[in-house]
Amino acid sequence: MNYKSWHDRLTHVLHGKSATYDSLGMWEQLFVSGILFLCLVVVAVAVYYLFRRILLGIFTKLVKLTKNRWDDALLSSRVFKWVAMLVPAAMFWHLSPEIFEQTSKVSAVGTVVRVVSEVVMVLLGLFTVNSILNVIERIYQNYEVSRELPIKSFFQVIKIVLTMMGVIFIIATIIGKSPLLLFSGLGAMTAIMMLVFKDSILGFVAGIQLSANRLVARGDWIEMPKFGADGEVLEVALTTVKVRNWDKTITTIPTYSLIADSFKNWRGMSQSGVRRIKRSLFLDMGTVKFLDEGMLEKMRRVSLLEDYLKQKEVDVEKWNAERKVSKDDLINARALTNIGTFRAYVNEYLKSNPKISKADTVLVRLLQPSEYGLPLEVYVFTNNNNWIEYESIQSDIFDHLLAVLDEFGLRVFQSPSGADVVKLKGSIE
Repeated sequence: MNYKSWHDRLTHVLHGKSATYDSLGMWEQLFVSGILFLCLVVVAVAVYYLFRRILLGIFTKLVKLTKNRWDDALLSSRVFKWVAMLVPAAMFWHLSPEIFEQTSKVSAVGTVVRVVSEVVMVLLGLFTVNSILNVIERIYQNYEVSRELPIKSFFQVIKIVLTMMGVIFIIATIIGKSPLLLFSGLGAMTAIMMLVFKDSILGFVAGIQLSANRLVARGDWIEMPKFGADGEVLEVALTTVKVRNWDKTITTIPTYSLIADSFKNWRGMSQSGVRRIKRSLFLDMGTVKFLDEGMLEKMRRVSLLEDYLKQKEVDVEKWNAERKVSKDDLINARALTNIGTFRAYVNEYLKSNPKISKADTVLVRLLQPSEYGLPLEVYVFTNNNNWIEYESIQSDIFDHLLAVLDEFGLRVFQSPSGADVVKLKGSIE
């Protein structure tokens, strides 16, 4: 199409058939070119809405015919918006020189419009690529592999590189130089760029190590007291790892810190299906004693202790008979104690509990006595690692143990209260 003829035709309409575009003054030429540019704006806007409607309409129909999720994510993104805006931007870039650069009087305006069009096209290209990367990331997060191999940090690196390239192209367009000239000067700026993007570079390296070694992933429960983090990992990004704590607060941890410092990841517990109970009852050592005949008879009626007592009584009688020691001689003879019997009861009680994993360690042991009494530690694993269920199982176990302590003549240790002090004083007087 000969755009010069459009200038002349519009000049004839405005100034008469004897006038030509080249014979007009600068302001008159600018006025004629402005009218043509306004027509271009109207056409470009119409093309934008028409192209967007047609593009979205065709793709929407295709999406309804498929059951895939990726096309739904693409449809809900801004990809089509940016692509549709590229069409009018390309029109401005291509047609503005024809409108404004017919003569040198208004060529400067055409140059400005062309430069602005190129800058807009570069920006729209960046927006389009970023939207496509975001769509790919959202689709990837729907798959289970995304929990162990996050790609957000890699995509962020790609976005940074593309943004830097886009900025270089924009600067080259504005100053009218080749982008290759600016790229060749990046070597001298390497040290400055490494300083500016230090956190990004460290985060990128840490992200590779985290993904390669599968140290942390989205959905993991991690603890990192240094940063006050104790909760679920929401995302592993280029420079930060976002953790939602159990009190619903959000903690951000520098990605590189997960490599440089230590942290606890509860993923192994979550995947195992079991969770450990490791808790102690602190017993009053003043209540530890041998079982007399009355207590022994009472213990024989406990079904969980039936097999234990039969075997123990045979062993004790045999030991005393071999050494010709009377069972009444408590110093030299071997006898059953209330704490040993209670420990055996707790062990059998845990083994009979259907909520305790039998495939893992079931241990009841006495620890080193302290000023807080004699610790009886329960070390077992529940077969349900759901937090609420786990706490319920643990509470039920210790509710029962605390309740039956008195049946064995034992008492828990606790700091004396005012009533205990008065009672003790009365017993001394």
